[in-house]
Amino acid sequence: MESVVLVIHLILALAIIGLVLLQRSEGGGLGIGGGSGGLGGLASARGTANALTKMTGLCAAGFFVTSLTLAVLATSNSKSSSGILDDIDPAAIEAPIKTLQEEPLAPTAPIE
Repeated sequence: MESVVLVIHLILALAIIGLVLLQRSEGGGLGIGGGSGGLGGLASARGTANALTKMTGLCAAGFFVTSLTLAVLATSNSKSSSGILDDIDPAAIEAPIKTLQEEPLAPTAPIE
């Protein structure tokens, strides 16, 4: 299940990249309909830009949904521990700490 959602997610990401690169900054999507000649009313600049904008919006919505789905799947598949402290060995925590009184200090030579 997670692999299928991941593949759809990657396809949507590539589609968004392609759709954004196809759009022109002036609003004439695909560069069609810029002059008096051309395709006439078949693919006007406004119609092409609206179609590309709608397709980009749909792909972005799908990308958002697959992102949330992947996050939920990753959370449900992860180990159900409450934190990183659960992995610590309890014996290591309860080990006695030696103090200076328990170990005699080594004699030191006088400093000249």
